[in-house]
Amino acid sequence: MSSSTSVNASQHALRLLKVVLGCMLVSAGLLLLRHAQVVTGGTAGLSLSLSYLLHMPFALLFFVINIPFYVFSLFRMGWSFTLSTVLSVCLVSLMTSVDRWLPTFALPQLAGTVIGSILCGLGLSLLFMNRASLGGVNIVAIFMQQRFGWNPGLVNFVFDSIVVCIGLYSVGLYEAVLSAMSVVIVSTIIGYFKNRIARGNSRPVVATAPVAAQGTSAEAS
Repeated sequence: MSSSTSVNASQHALRLLKVVLGCMLVSAGLLLLRHAQVVTGGTAGLSLSLSYLLHMPFALLFFVINIPFYVFSLFRMGWSFTLSTVLSVCLVSLMTSVDRWLPTFALPQLAGTVIGSILCGLGLSLLFMNRASLGGVNIVAIFMQQRFGWNPGLVNFVFDSIVVCIGLYSVGLYEAVLSAMSVVIVSTIIGYFKNRIARGNSRPVVATAPVAAQGTSAEAS
């Protein structure tokens, strides 16, 4: 019994470390994209666009925008996924907030776009594999994969494209093209890992229909 408990504790610790690593990768990618004046998709991209327009901290906007999605996640994805997502969002908000203390730096926009997008794609994939997300569209993408078998990378691509179109006003045409490139890179990386993401999220989503079906079968037996 103690051996089984030890194994479970080790698995949970490893999963937590992977979540933290995923948050670090995403945070580094977002900082590079921000300094390259490029937006990306999802609530992170929307928060970046609003931070340009409203001159408000990205970390604050990112956390607030995700609040409605926490409610959806709680009812449709369960406590474990929701708590992991809240933790991930808090970590990314905290990690990206250190930008105010970093020295001002500039980098080539193309290089910042490519490197930042790769880091975001790898970080998001790692979070998805370990039953976590960064809220918003990420939650919807995982839900659609579990319920309908949809490619999470494709779901992210559709929603992210809308976010980039919204961000066109805040960054300009050239930056919007780079932002579109960022969406393609991130979505492609997530799509590449879709099978590993599916295995990591094999726990069925919360729904009333399966419960009712189980009750019916139990009465029949």
